[in-house]
Amino acid sequence: MIEIEGFSANGKKIISVVISAYNEELGVHELARQLKAAFERTPAYEFEVILVENGSTDRTLEKMLEVHREDPRFKILRLSRNFKMDGGVTAGLSYARGDAAVIMTANLQDTPDTIPRFIEKWEQGYENVFGIVKSRPGKGFMRRINSRIFYYLLGKLTGNLIPRNVSDFRLIDKKVYRTINSMDERNRFLRGMFAWVGFKSIGVEFERGKRYAGQSHAHFFGILGMAIRAIFSFSYIPIRFIAGLGFLFAAVSMVYLLYSMVTFFVKGVPFPGFGTLVSLFLFMFGLVFLMMGVIGQYVAQIYEEVKSRPNFIVTDAIGFVPPISFPG
Repeated sequence: MIEIEGFSANGKKIISVVISAYNEELGVHELARQLKAAFERTPAYEFEVILVENGSTDRTLEKMLEVHREDPRFKILRLSRNFKMDGGVTAGLSYARGDAAVIMTANLQDTPDTIPRFIEKWEQGYENVFGIVKSRPGKGFMRRINSRIFYYLLGKLTGNLIPRNVSDFRLIDKKVYRTINSMDERNRFLRGMFAWVGFKSIGVEFERGKRYAGQSHAHFFGILGMAIRAIFSFSYIPIRFIAGLGFLFAAVSMVYLLYSMVTFFVKGVPFPGFGTLVSLFLFMFGLVFLMMGVIGQYVAQIYEEVKSRPNFIVTDAIGFVPPISFPG
């Protein structure tokens, strides 16, 4: 079937499904089975699936090739190494041709059954239909607490730009993903970028499923790094906090200096307090290093932007007709 710029040969709208996968060999065939079942329940549309092999070290690519041979709607992008979830999704969106694109994970925690609900909202005129996670089965107590803290801080620091419990799982109109593709940003937090670009948006609640197979790749330090990148990419409050804190300490210092001068003239030596001075110095040095760390994080992200390295590198594009060049 010939597909040109979002139109199939039979005139149906095309939905591109973008999935980034890293070491998901055990779930690829089940993912394809559930997607095809969802497609059959939505016969008014044509679908293409862009499977992004994101630098896996197992047999994920081999399994993807088997799925592609069985069903050419499943296309494959092979990246040169792992570019994290946002890098993989960025690669997939750069190759999408649909009137809309669905973004989901490969581990089946984002259930394909939700896709028809997304499409329904899209047909009602919404251009960014994002999933809201109602529950997180299989997640430990600390993971759930960390998620709540993350969304609370992100909301407070970004002026509630990003809805609480929002997921990467979503459907976006062509005009939305093309806008995202045009943004030459290196420190990508796609959930924030989708919220920042605006467009007519609505949330759809869904029950997150359990991981189908394999081990979770969402480890503590990886999640912490994502949280830091998200906050520093979409909020200036940390660096403004430094300025406010500096002003506050300057004011307190002036007041204390005046108090010390009055005490000196009234009582003589204000205090012997060597221990107090040491404690104060330690506190101030700790505060200075904390502020330097905040500034350093902003400088590091600016450094990444200045280098202008690509968000992904494609080594193979399988199933795309006609052949297309490799964007970076």
